[in-house]
Amino acid sequence: MNGDEPLPPKPPEAWEPMLRLARLAARPLERFLRIEAASAVLLVGAAITALACENSRLRAPFRALLHTQVGLRLGAWTFERSLEWVVNDVLMVVFFFVVGMEIRREIHHGELSTPRRAALPFAAALGGMLAPAAVFLLLAGHGGSRSGWGIPMATDIAFAVGAFAALGRRVPPALRVLLLALAVIDDLGAIVVIAVFYSGGIQASGLGIAALGVLSIFAMRAIGVRRKASYVLPSVVVWLGFYRSGLHPTLAGVVVGFITPVRAWLGPRGFRHTVSQAIETLSERARSTADDPALVAALRTVDSARREAISPSVSLIESLHPWVAFLIMPLFALANAGVSLEGASMQGEPLRTTLGVTVGLLLGKPLGVLVACTLALRLRLATLPVGIGFRQLVVLGVTAGIGFTMSLFTAHLAFRDATLLANAKVGVLAGSVSAAVLALALGRWLLPDTPTAGQAETADEAESSTEL
Repeated sequence: MNGDEPLPPKPPEAWEPMLRLARLAARPLERFLRIEAASAVLLVGAAITALACENSRLRAPFRALLHTQVGLRLGAWTFERSLEWVVNDVLMVVFFFVVGMEIRREIHHGELSTPRRAALPFAAALGGMLAPAAVFLLLAGHGGSRSGWGIPMATDIAFAVGAFAALGRRVPPALRVLLLALAVIDDLGAIVVIAVFYSGGIQASGLGIAALGVLSIFAMRAIGVRRKASYVLPSVVVWLGFYRSGLHPTLAGVVVGFITPVRAWLGPRGFRHTVSQAIETLSERARSTADDPALVAALRTVDSARREAISPSVSLIESLHPWVAFLIMPLFALANAGVSLEGASMQGEPLRTTLGVTVGLLLGKPLGVLVACTLALRLRLATLPVGIGFRQLVVLGVTAGIGFTMSLFTAHLAFRDATLLANAKVGVLAGSVSAAVLALALGRWLLPDTPTAGQAETADEAESSTEL
């Protein structure tokens, strides 16, 4: 084949009828993966499935499945945990790892890279965390329920962006960017709360093990280790250290995510230069046999340049985000969203817990966001982006009240009492659903159906920032 011949339409081993069938089956999946916040659909389905199982005859087999023991055995040594533990303490580490990388990326060259750009989302996130916690303590700050104050602080980015996607062109691009920046800071705040207030007694030996894992990662970076798979073992050491220390092991994912490099080795210019040289070699060797060492070396150079054209952080986010969005988060919802209505109590302290979470999400979040944004603007610490006004901030605040994944996660850390946990879950579900419905209603009422001129001008710039 000479350089002017086009690429064959199919691999030489492929059978045309089966290839057409496979491509036809792939099209709906490709479209589904391109839909913004499509994982929210799976989260809803998983939550409904969990609720249905917990409140039907399937409760016993469903709980038996979650409590199925899995583990490792090496001679006399065994390590066994339930499937529910595997989801919450192992798979969710990958979720927090991606969150850590996204926060680090935004701080390095995103919406949080300069004080002026970060001021408004920072104020919105801070107010959106403090106000719900205060509302919860006001309604349920007595007895054992007091420890649940951190539950209504978090925003679920998948559901929030999904709500914006449902509103379509009514949502200005700048408002989407503001929501994402708010959610990033919100996640960081939730991580700090979990680390400081919802971890057990800290064991110094565990922190030493975690530090050893972190130092190993830095050492490997210093000597130029570039294969991502090489960092799995020291990352596991970090996880083991956090697990032994008493801090929640998912925080290991955040730490490793924060220290994952956000700068590319080659970048676009280096990639273009390296690949151009390799293409020259390939052109010279076009008629050589496949086992030509120079040809093989050139292909390896192209493959290496492809990997190093973007930063490890961006590469890992692109690779892991579909797994997090379409597998890990739905599994988490399936394992944790189920609440037996018989196990919840609608009186006394459990009822106050439900009200505290529900009202915290539904009213505390928008109130905190609006008050904090107003103060930041009045004090001239921040400025409103083009196309954003009071109406857009109202919709932003209500949408931020959709708390699901992180809220459920915090609830499991806050309560050991089964009744309080059940009522907290009811509060999360009630508050999140109410906030989502209210956000959609207010969005259709307050936001214009046609973008303004200012929104249209910023659409192209903000569109890339809204992709997860």
